Amino acid sequence: MAKIHQTFVCQSCGAVYNRWRGRCEACNGWNTIVEEIAGGPAQAGPAATRPARARGRVFPLEGLTGEAKQAPRTPSGIAELDRVTGGGFVRGSVILLGGDPGIGKSTLLMQASAAMAATGERVAYISGEEAVGQVRLRAERLGLAKHPVELAAETNVEDIVETLSQGKPPALAIIDSIQTMWTETVESAPGTVTQVRSSAQALIRFAKTTGTAVILVGHVTKDGQIAGPRVVEHMVDAVASFEGDQGHHFRILRAVKNRFGPTDEIGVFEMTDAGLAEVPNPSALFLAARDHQAAGTAVFAGMEGTRPLLVEIQALVAPSALGMPRRAVVGWDPNRLSMVLAVLEAHGGIRLSGHDVYLNVAGGLRITEPAADLAVAAALVSSLSGAALPPETVYFGEIGLSGAIRPVAQGAARLKEAQKLGFARALMPQGRETADRALATESLRHIADLVAGIAANGPKRGRRSHAPRYEETD
Repeated sequence: MAKIHQTFVCQSCGAVYNRWRGRCEACNGWNTIVEEIAGGPAQAGPAATRPARARGRVFPLEGLTGEAKQAPRTPSGIAELDRVTGGGFVRGSVILLGGDPGIGKSTLLMQASAAMAATGERVAYISGEEAVGQVRLRAERLGLAKHPVELAAETNVEDIVETLSQGKPPALAIIDSIQTMWTETVESAPGTVTQVRSSAQALIRFAKTTGTAVILVGHVTKDGQIAGPRVVEHMVDAVASFEGDQGHHFRILRAVKNRFGPTDEIGVFEMTDAGLAEVPNPSALFLAARDHQAAGTAVFAGMEGTRPLLVEIQALVAPSALGMPRRAVVGWDPNRLSMVLAVLEAHGGIRLSGHDVYLNVAGGLRITEPAADLAVAAALVSSLSGAALPPETVYFGEIGLSGAIRPVAQGAARLKEAQKLGFARALMPQGRETADRALATESLRHIADLVAGIAANGPKRGRRSHAPRYEETD
């Protein structure tokens, strides 16, 4: 009788143990280790009694003469999606798409599959969470019911691969979602680490052998990470995150990993009654409801990959009655805010240690580049002093610990986008060559120059009854 191999696998990180434990030593999770049984016994015995293995083939780096060449990428029909993937879906690639529940992942993939099917490509949409009738209802609601997309409601990976292998291989196959898939080679419940890893491996093998681009939809945990073992993210070719806030009507598609394209591009969509609509000019969307006369707001000229993006930075500085003032940040790095506050107090002569500080990136966008330091500092000083910043001015620049304002990359693209949206002035670092422009620029060398310029305007409209506190600086 064959011996049954039992292992204990952590459902959070995928760590394997030979006995049960209450706490996982890899991720420190409690009660996450579950017993799982291996798929089958290992083959033993002499090599002569084992089944013969097929020998692998080797290919030259350069294609053979007369070999039929296929297009390296298949456009999805959605420009914002193609921007994130690097120009379309690479044949045989596997993409893992994650996002919060209800954010619009299925809607985006339904629109992409319908757009590709309209060009004559074979597209298959496999749903493991909904019935075929429910998927059709979504397609009818989006006005895509007449597109020739193949639908199926199945969770067995072997049946899915066998069905997709019949006839011409699909150009795109969507698996919604990978947590619901299961394979017969593993004796464990669907959704476990072993099942997710084995199912993903089988689908990746199918994609590589047939040239079908496969999109795996992944659930997201409470902390924003894609559920399941992290090894799945290493197995796939690209990992994309579909972000957004339920309180806002736009969504952002961001590439976290991409073997065939950039990882710093974003695609912006707007949620409408007819589905997701592309936003070709996100800057105009983020600045649509801006209050030009409010103190504590500054427009930041940022970059997301090759796309310039203008967003509004909002700051509120209020006297605190707490022993430890509060620091709340939405859309930016809290550690970066602490650094800017320390530099303003040490080199700008502004006392912020007794004030609560609230910082928000308007529209729910999350920015990570250090070029936003200057815009954040301007918004903080404006809120503290009550002086509204000029509405036609944009800010960008990195602030060093010494108070110096350091240059940032792609300054010409930032200025060009600001000029296109009607801005007339830009405060930026010194020593950066820019393209020919009609935009007036002011170069700043130190954070004290920014503070002095805002303080010269004085409080506006009597917003604050107390005068801002400034100290003498060298």
